[in-house]
Amino acid sequence: MILVTGVTGFVSSALVARLARDGIETHSCVRRNDVTAPDGVHTMQVGDLNADTDWSRTFTGVSVVVHATARAHLMDDTATGPLTELRRINVQGTLRLARQAAATGVRRFVFISYIKVNGEATYVPYPRPLPRGEREKFNEDDTPAPLDPYGVTKTEAEQGLHQIAAETGMEVVIIRPPLVYGHVVKANFAALMRAVQRGLPLPRGAVHNRRSLVALDNLVDFTAACVSHPQAANQTFLVVDGHDLSTTELVRGLARATGVPARLLPVASLGPASGGLPC
Repeated sequence: MILVTGVTGFVSSALVARLARDGIETHSCVRRNDVTAPDGVHTMQVGDLNADTDWSRTFTGVSVVVHATARAHLMDDTATGPLTELRRINVQGTLRLARQAAATGVRRFVFISYIKVNGEATYVPYPRPLPRGEREKFNEDDTPAPLDPYGVTKTEAEQGLHQIAAETGMEVVIIRPPLVYGHVVKANFAALMRAVQRGLPLPRGAVHNRRSLVALDNLVDFTAACVSHPQAANQTFLVVDGHDLSTTELVRGLARATGVPARLLPVASLGPASGGLPC
């Protein structure tokens, strides 16, 4: 049996639907009991994700946990600061889940992390040229270099999971996707799509950076493979589509897909967004 945290998230909802279609017995943990799960998926209410969450009753018959739930943004800074709050959810909550999973005999823990563990970009900011021999892409062996609170907490969660794996023998698989896109995408990608659809002029006509992306279906397929593939045990993966785009190319592609003209102004960014491959 597979336990997936979350059933309403962008990635988790697609993953549980895929596993259910494949005939794999799948359970999902939810904060509230008023959510609708795909046919064949049993949901269990566990409340908020934090250091005190009791997961014990969710592991009966479970051999693999896929942790696809996290907090990426805070609408308001708390009194203790956004990093403290994100750590409570993304680090303490994740490690609480993993420790309880290991204690009940779960064989494998698949963690959906993020490419920002590696850093923000792989290039030297404008106007310095790229030094000879400089890597053009991130890889799994890079020393973590997160810059924002979300990347920091994903890094700390990964490090804690490695320690739990070493102490307990539970297999840990870490997947670091870049920007994920799909027909129900949310957040920044959705905002960009809305801007393109509305015909808003965008100052990206001279931005020739390179970005790695991954389609939701590709990420789900890869995650499903990591659930059972023996060679995935205790590995870290960077998963991408294999076709990198500049921001200009991305906007033009979105415009073609929605049947509207791309209104791009020839203004290049001079900061970190002007180039580099996330992975």
